[in-house]
This record gives sequence, C-alpha cells and structure tokens, in this order.
Amino acid sequence: MIGHDDQVEAFKAAFKGQRPHHAWLLTGPQGLGKALFAETAAIWLLAGRPEGSGFEGGSESSAASLIAAGSHPDFRRLVRTEDDKGKLRSVIRVDEVRALQPLFRQTPSIADWRIVIVDSADEMNTQSANALLKNLEEPPQQTLFFLISHTPGRLLPTIRSRCRTLRFGRLTDTEVDAVLGAAPGLDDDDRAALVRIAEGAPGRALRFAESGIAALEEQLAELAVTPAAAAPGRAMALARSLAGKANTPRYEAFLELAPAMIAHAARDRQGTALARALADWEAASKLAASAVALSLDPQSVAFDIAGKVAALADTH
Repeated sequence: MIGHDDQVEAFKAAFKGQRPHHAWLLTGPQGLGKALFAETAAIWLLAGRPEGSGFEGGSESSAASLIAAGSHPDFRRLVRTEDDKGKLRSVIRVDEVRALQPLFRQTPSIADWRIVIVDSADEMNTQSANALLKNLEEPPQQTLFFLISHTPGRLLPTIRSRCRTLRFGRLTDTEVDAVLGAAPGLDDDDRAALVRIAEGAPGRALRFAESGIAALEEQLAELAVTPAAAAPGRAMALARSLAGKANTPRYEAFLELAPAMIAHAARDRQGTALARALADWEAASKLAASAVALSLDPQSVAFDIAGKVAALADTH
C-alpha cells in the first residue's frame, strides 16, 4: 500500500479489541486504491495478522498465493459476472449474493476469518442489496465484509448504518508517482503526464499507462494554438488516429485530457473569451462522459471535441 496510512492504522487498531466491526464501507472517488486496500487487509487477516508496519507480512503468505489463484476457501469476491454471451452484466445480481450462503454455513477452513469483498456495492440492484443486508443484520460469526463504494449516498441507508466507514482521500503527486513506478515501460514524460491526469487517483492514471499519453498531450497542445485555417485538418488527423478498436485506450485518454485542457485554458481568459471557453468545456465534457456508454462513433466524437480544443486559439 502507498498512501492511506491513517486508514491502515484505523483498521488494524480495530483488531486490538475483542470485537472488531464486522462490515467496513470503503468510500471515496474511483481509482484511489480502495479495492487494493480491501484485498491487502484481507490477506493480512487471513495470514494471521502478522506483526509489522501496515499490512506487511501478508504479501508472502500462503493466503496471498491462494487468493491470487482464486482458491482460498475462506475468501470471496462479489462482483458483476458475465452473461451467456460473455458480456459483463450491468449489476451484481441477487444470485451472486445467494451463492455466498454455503460459505456462511461452515466454519472458516484454514484461517480465523471468512472474508467477503463487494466490488463495488454501488453495482448491486435492489434485490441483491436486500439479500446482502440480511447478512449484515445477522452477520455469521468470524465473517468480515468489505463494501467498496464510490458513491455511498446511493446505497441503502440500512446498509450504510451497519457498516463502519473508512473514507479515502486523494494521494499526493509524489505518492501517485511512486505507484506508477511499478508500471512497466513508462518513460519519464509519460509518467509525468499520468501523474497530472491522475488528480490524486492512481487507478485513473493506470488505465492510460499504455496509451502514449505524453505524445497525446503534445498533440492537443499544438492543436490549441493552430491557426483557424489549419485547425480542421489537424483535428481530423487526430480524430482518425483515435478510431479503431486498437486505439481504444488512447481514445479514452483523449476523452479525459481534452475537456481538462479546455478547463485549464479557461482560467486565463476573461469576458467573451472566457464565456466561449466555458461553453466549449461544458459541451466537450458532456460528450466525453456519454461517448463510451452510448457507443458513439469515436472518430466523430474526437473530431467534435478536437474542434473545441482548436477553438482555444481563437479565444485567447
């Protein structure tokens, strides 16, 4: 774990008493490392709570190996599953929650605890949430739940009330850089660009680790100062380079970078130039937010947004 020292210590301190809380709600924006925290904490518990700083000692244990292999008998991860066409379902179904019941009817097999990670609790529908709630209301002995939530306000109040909340904050740029240090094949320029786009959430940066983000930033910066006569051609060239399945990671990085660049540029503008930049930022943000979910044509979306980046040259 890098960062989140307070959360680690709060969790460990709970186990110095006789009755640690049975359910933990891990909240904060996506990409902060909440799922990693849950798994690392689970390994530490299943390894017998080894002494040391943080969760050290668990990573080399048999518990870690079994979890990595998906074969630990006392560990379950509740996630969305695939349908019969191999497509990921939109919600965690009640069937997945019910499938946990055999685990609860037996005592822990090789550890002192049974652990369930729900990743993420936001993806449960009403049926699955109510089914899980029954387990939280009458928790099986020696069972610990980790519920990961990016938007806890959407959860059932009765679920929130039965959990102890651990809130996760954004990491510093130095901490994000340390996380990225483990990602293979990143040069210094890409790493620096990823730290900027992360905004304190390393998971967000890691999504784009293989997208050549530094070069994409440079292309956008050049587009933002391109004369009006040349802007459409340059915008189209960029849009074409982002089309196609092979370019999906780079396209998704573009959807993050371009609106952010317009927002940053707006800070240096006043009057009508500021109003134009803000309007373009709002339009670009809305289009970027819906592009993937609505399966919009990447080349058309990229050309539209690139045109708004190019408009910065006219509104400086």
